[in-house]
Amino acid sequence: MPRSSDGSLLFLQHMLSKMKPTGSRVGIVLSGSPLFSGAADSGESRIRQWILENDWLEGIVALPDQMFYNTGISTYVWILTNDKADADRGLVKLVDARAMGTKMRKSLGDKRKELTADAIAEIGRLYGGALDEADGDARVKVLPREAFGFQRITVERPMRRRWEVTTEAVADAPFDVFAPLVGQRFETEKALLAEADAIAKLTAAQRKKFAAACAVADSDAPIVTKKGQPEPDPDLRDAENVPLPDGWFSLDPDARETALRETAGAHLESEIRPYVPDAWIDHTKTKIGVEIPFTRQFYVYEPPRPVEKIAAEIRDLETQIQGWMKDLGL
Repeated sequence: MPRSSDGSLLFLQHMLSKMKPTGSRVGIVLSGSPLFSGAADSGESRIRQWILENDWLEGIVALPDQMFYNTGISTYVWILTNDKADADRGLVKLVDARAMGTKMRKSLGDKRKELTADAIAEIGRLYGGALDEADGDARVKVLPREAFGFQRITVERPMRRRWEVTTEAVADAPFDVFAPLVGQRFETEKALLAEADAIAKLTAAQRKKFAAACAVADSDAPIVTKKGQPEPDPDLRDAENVPLPDGWFSLDPDARETALRETAGAHLESEIRPYVPDAWIDHTKTKIGVEIPFTRQFYVYEPPRPVEKIAAEIRDLETQIQGWMKDLGL
């Protein structure tokens, strides 16, 4: 289920439920949010994953903005089918028609653009020929369905702590009795609590609270372990998105898990450990996410203008302003 504030994907699922077993094609116009809303493992992400799992998504066409009477937002046409041609299996077509709108002479509410007959024919040509004659056109991309998926991995680093009794730690009862320990340092939590218990017996909850108040993060301190294993430091925990392996949707569950671990392990060795050698991945926290970042797929980098050119324009403007002020007698 998607979030209650946006039911777009519910409409899409309803339309998919009406497809005939013998083969159907569905088209629906949606806003941009169904493409990417929701984090990994959210309802929206799972719906998109379900669609790609079944290989129903044939393509998406981005329309110009200001195409509808009551809204100026960008819209997208989703085309789905349960009867893909063999050449289209496992692939998704993206067509960027955002620049193909024509401004209307007279607007209708928020509708200020329209698609001419020629533009519609061109969109049809690009979509229909995405795998052949339109291949290479900057407005068309054909991607494997795995390109829209990722695994959200949790990167852990070991906890390094020393324990130091400060005035803040003993400011309130019942810990004020440990005032004589202020300024003392301990290498382990066990050593701290042994000293504290020698002064006054603490309950389990009090022991935990006092130890937390005295703990100080120290990159040079020994690693804190539990049952021989390093404890992860919540303050150093990080998360990264790693693309799904090629052909992941076609694998069985066991092979999928193996492929995810291998891909995440390779990412850890090449991208993370060169900078933090003691990091590791907690695979129990890995989540699968699916999004369709349409804008990112068609993004074209435009280098900034040279500084010299910008400075010359500023000087020209300053000269122009000084001329105006002189004409005004200022």
